[in-house]
Amino acid sequence: MNKHLSNVLFVISAVLLVLFLVLTTMNSHSFAGISLIVCFICLAFAFRSYELLKGYSYTVVILAAVTLAMYFPQYFITVGDYDLKNLITPLLQIIMFGMGTSLSLMDFYGVIKMPKGVFVGILCQFTIMPFVGYGIAQAFAFPAEIAAGIILIGSCPSGLASNVMAYLAKANLALSVTLTAVATLLAPFITPFYMKFLGGEFIDVNYLSMMWDITKVVILPIAAGLLFHHLVHGRFRVLEKIMPLFSMAGIAFILIIIVARGRDNLLEVGLLLVAAVFLHNMFGYILGYSAGRLFRMTEQDCRTIALEVGMQNGGLASSIAADTLGKPGTIGLAPAIFGSMMNITGSSLALWWRSKPIEDLPQEES
Repeated sequence: MNKHLSNVLFVISAVLLVLFLVLTTMNSHSFAGISLIVCFICLAFAFRSYELLKGYSYTVVILAAVTLAMYFPQYFITVGDYDLKNLITPLLQIIMFGMGTSLSLMDFYGVIKMPKGVFVGILCQFTIMPFVGYGIAQAFAFPAEIAAGIILIGSCPSGLASNVMAYLAKANLALSVTLTAVATLLAPFITPFYMKFLGGEFIDVNYLSMMWDITKVVILPIAAGLLFHHLVHGRFRVLEKIMPLFSMAGIAFILIIIVARGRDNLLEVGLLLVAAVFLHNMFGYILGYSAGRLFRMTEQDCRTIALEVGMQNGGLASSIAADTLGKPGTIGLAPAIFGSMMNITGSSLALWWRSKPIEDLPQEES
């Protein structure tokens, strides 16, 4: 797309934003919602022509998806007699399969090659976010199921988005991929533990049931993807190009389903929950980066750990909330908001870091 067309789209977006405000004041909410959705879509395409803004394109698509779910939830709860929440787990399994096809056994070599970075990253991942989430849930005194959702997103591993942000931030991409892979493999054991240990105060948690659900949603598809990569690597180039696009679309659709089901609850606790999730996300970045500095790691590694800790696998949390716990409209709300917000904050942080020189402290080799 050329910049002239992008500039036209920027103008159209501005007009649509004004139209949204006017229609909202007139209480014409359906048309206002359509205006805002199209505004975000135009912005997403416009951003593609500018290197500085390109990284925000998917973020704006996520905003369009959330807006769609908030204004027109009735279309994303059921289709006829079919409950759309049943699509969450299959979609996530396909996304995890795609993750597996993008990995190889060499990616796990990073555990040996960068033991310090992997140890610090995993330690931070599975201590900072669960306990910060528990503290926030207690401090805000949310209803039990909303509070459990905050702990749930904090107890999950990092997701694929952190790898993209690590690349944009000029961080250690190899370490980022390794941390995501290792944390994901540990999730069937650690996520149910924290939900039982911390979340059990708010809801009933069956450790073994949750462990099996995470295994079939994450571990088995990734293993199948790794096997596929090993057996047919290079023979299906089209699949390698399609899977990242499918993953992004799948995550957006999962988000739409969760937000649509929890719309009424979200309107009730919306701003307070957004504030709580924002704090959770920010503490992840700040404490993750600070821990890297405390262990005298390189600037690239500190950035990597900050992004890995601050960005969680919202899709996995949504699947657990919907299938294992059966509460997508309450427990699934915090993961849905977190998944949306981390794309905004993560891309902003990554692009800001990208513009900054990498200055390292004297340190030991990772």
